[in-house]
Amino acid sequence: MDIQGRNVLILGGSGLVGMAVARELMPHVPALLVISGLTRAEAEEAVTELEGDPAKSADTRIEAAWGDIFHRDETRERARSDVLADTAARRVLLDDLYGELTDDVVAQSALGALIARTQPAIVVDCINTATAFAYQNVFDSAMKLRALSEAGSVPNDVIEGHLATLYLPQLIRHVQIALEAMRRANTGFYLKVGTAGTGGMGLNIPFTHSEERPSRMLLAKSGVAGAHTLLLYLMARTPGAPAVKEIKPTAAISWKRIAFGEVRRRGRAIERIDATTPVPVAAAFDSEPQFRQLGTPLTGVFLDAGENGLFSMGEFETLTALGLMEFVTPEEIATNVVREIRGYPTGKDVVAALDGATSGPTYRAGVLREVALDRMAALERENGVEAVAYEMLGPPRLSKLLFESAILARLYTGLENVAGIDPDAAAAAAHDLISSDDDLRSRILTIGLPILLPDGATMLRGPDVKIAPEDGQSVADPRLAEAGWVDLRAANWRKWSERAQHMLHERGDGSGPEHGSRADTEPGDRGVSVRPGRMAAWVFRYEDRGERGKR
Repeated sequence: MDIQGRNVLILGGSGLVGMAVARELMPHVPALLVISGLTRAEAEEAVTELEGDPAKSADTRIEAAWGDIFHRDETRERARSDVLADTAARRVLLDDLYGELTDDVVAQSALGALIARTQPAIVVDCINTATAFAYQNVFDSAMKLRALSEAGSVPNDVIEGHLATLYLPQLIRHVQIALEAMRRANTGFYLKVGTAGTGGMGLNIPFTHSEERPSRMLLAKSGVAGAHTLLLYLMARTPGAPAVKEIKPTAAISWKRIAFGEVRRRGRAIERIDATTPVPVAAAFDSEPQFRQLGTPLTGVFLDAGENGLFSMGEFETLTALGLMEFVTPEEIATNVVREIRGYPTGKDVVAALDGATSGPTYRAGVLREVALDRMAALERENGVEAVAYEMLGPPRLSKLLFESAILARLYTGLENVAGIDPDAAAAAAHDLISSDDDLRSRILTIGLPILLPDGATMLRGPDVKIAPEDGQSVADPRLAEAGWVDLRAANWRKWSERAQHMLHERGDGSGPEHGSRADTEPGDRGVSVRPGRMAAWVFRYEDRGERGKR
């Protein structure tokens, strides 16, 4: 993709890798470069630094954006602990995490609002998402929850706090919001700078967060990072999504600067202390330690490794030693990022690597599909039965579509007849068929699908209903019938007639086999026959936008 004249959003742009990416992008003269950071101070400091870069063009505008992109836009500047301590804000967060993904959820999220404001053609995500989620420490939260449960009382805020800590709901909703926001902004390219969680080392990693080797939190980070990669792999296969890539560094990333001065942890100076009185070892951990604060901060020479903190020379030497974690520079990562954006393959895109390593559809399977369909059709003829659906594949909408198509196949011969049906006559004929065909009716009800009769006010149902109104949901909500009710109303048969017209149009637009291989053509007479599986597949592929993005 051409970078010149386009808007680029760098999430985590004020960090070590984000700044390297920004510097690497500037010679390509984007129209707008948005540097996103967690706090206003760090985002604006990054912009100031970039404004002074010799590669900065007068044609490039640089803007700062800030806040926690995993929150709502209205709470993006609040600390996560503050949001979780606020009952109203915490419940909004949980509703956004566990509720339906709506336009409102996307628009009011910090990430969705940021993408809507900046309209980026290119998004480079340098946030360490796996760390942000995994270091919320679900293990500590679970132990606290269990202890309170054993004591007989678990406050609601503790339960809700634990729910807000679970990794996968947060990761799933984050990826969903990112995709939908980028679709709305017509973003063409998304690149994630990910992580392996262990700096490329194995389960024997000696650098950990506890004596447990490796720590559960570290493995949680790797687990979240792996899940994120697979979700990005699925995003890349989604029609309408931007081009999706991920570069996953597997070494320590260093460094930002080397200096002498105050040693700070999480933005705060480490205060020096000194012990005042020796205590017996046997009692050392049973009483308060005897120490005094020196009133001065810890100082020394340090290497600033960005988000990973400040390292002493000994720590850096150990971490990066040959045979241990070693390291990669942010500039090397940034070079690969920009090469991928510009369309030059680096061999470092793990999404492309997964594409090349996974097993997709095969020629043999396509041939054997015909064998399976022919044999199943023969067995149905021999046994005088048409099963239609068992409701094991899901969703219930599939079974609904299959049975409605089966009804059409009983009443009409070929797509041309379906395309020209009178909806009211079709509703009456379908009602007569359902009333007279005990086997068909029973099969529908047995698998949990109710039958909505033509009047729209009455239905047939069994003891199990797959799609039922939720609390407060009206039975007249059209989403219910769409999701899993066999619908005999005239309006539904009108919709099927329109679908048949579209199918026929596709066959008559010069894309048949005599015109080459460019169209996906059904063999034999399947293109004009009313086959439940073929009809449902068309709806899923085209109407529901469920088409496979890659083969």
